[in-house]
Amino acid sequence: MSHGNKNRKRLGATAALAVLVPLALAACSGSDEDGGGDASAAVDSLTVLDYYNDEPAKTQIGDMLSACGTSIGVAKVDHQSVPGPTLIQKVLQQASSKTMPDVLMLDNPDIQQIAATGALAPLSDFGLNADGFAKGPVAAATYQDKLYALQPGANTIAIYYNKDILSAAGVEPPKTWDELKTAAKKLTKGSQYGFAFNATADYEGAWQFLPPMWTNGGDETQLKSPQVAQALQLWKDLVDSGSASKSVINWSQADVNDQFIAKKAAMMLNGPWQTPNLVKAKINYGVVPFPVNQAGQTSTAPLGGEAWTVPLTSSEAKMKKAAELVACMNTDENQLKRAKEGGIVPTKLALADKYKAENPTMVGFVEPVANARSRTGKLGDKWPDQAKIIYTGMQQVLTGQAAPADAMAKAGAS
Repeated sequence: MSHGNKNRKRLGATAALAVLVPLALAACSGSDEDGGGDASAAVDSLTVLDYYNDEPAKTQIGDMLSACGTSIGVAKVDHQSVPGPTLIQKVLQQASSKTMPDVLMLDNPDIQQIAATGALAPLSDFGLNADGFAKGPVAAATYQDKLYALQPGANTIAIYYNKDILSAAGVEPPKTWDELKTAAKKLTKGSQYGFAFNATADYEGAWQFLPPMWTNGGDETQLKSPQVAQALQLWKDLVDSGSASKSVINWSQADVNDQFIAKKAAMMLNGPWQTPNLVKAKINYGVVPFPVNQAGQTSTAPLGGEAWTVPLTSSEAKMKKAAELVACMNTDENQLKRAKEGGIVPTKLALADKYKAENPTMVGFVEPVANARSRTGKLGDKWPDQAKIIYTGMQQVLTGQAAPADAMAKAGAS
């Protein structure tokens, strides 16, 4: 999401973002309102745009932004939230009308795409850096060797399992793909499936396919490889055997979690933001990394989470204060607070031990997040295009329209 992904679609933004380049430059040479080119001018208010439009996150983030505003001497922080699927479209509209927010939150795989347009200010302009942060968030926020965002918390995905159900069935948490298939089959009975995952035709579905693809040595730059086909076969085998529901092609990650809480799934692939709900539902669960296919492989999962950026605007004074707000949202205290509230993991490596000690239910995600892989690490701003091929090919396999060996080639040609 980044929390995994909130099911967001780019709404044709990949092509449309090209218009931001001249617009961003125009914004920089705009009027002298709110101080214009005077970086020392007084700033009374800042506008912030994000997609935290669901509770309790909206209120939690709003309160933190307000507190940060007070700490940096800004009387009012205008917190604006829009639904996830409309964020990029909103940014395009604001750029064209020269009304970009002073602070913009972005899902981490979107940062490079927006930075490439020239719409964001490098954080080094304000003396900010990402020293001490986990490598994944830094890689996602870096474009052409410049840092454009700071990410307070991160997440990834792993296998949750119901300890009571597995114990009663005499099943151990799986460490290999074969063990996953065997366990899922044994745990499937009545209305209970052995395993649940999200395989929707969107970026959330692509995000959930990355653990089997990456763990097996598959790569987003070579989607026609046998390693990727084997990962597609794993998803197909789980559904064809009845160990996973055919409805996975329609289930969001929230739907998957609902199945797990209702004990209609003994295991699921999901992220740490679900933990507060699992604790509330009193589910006795454990967490293990996604299984490997063969000995010697390393379980690899994608990096999720949102980051804070400073858009280029006509007011140097506001941009300077916006950078102070971004820094405040990333203090040790606020990283720990947001992680606890949102079921995520702090991105500052030095906070890991303290976080694990204070939040034992999150222990299973601290190390995976530290080693999580950025989705834009190899493709940069081209990631969204390749993600579409991934989820299209995955859907074609699960709906019987293509064989695993041919699906990605077919999806790329469509």
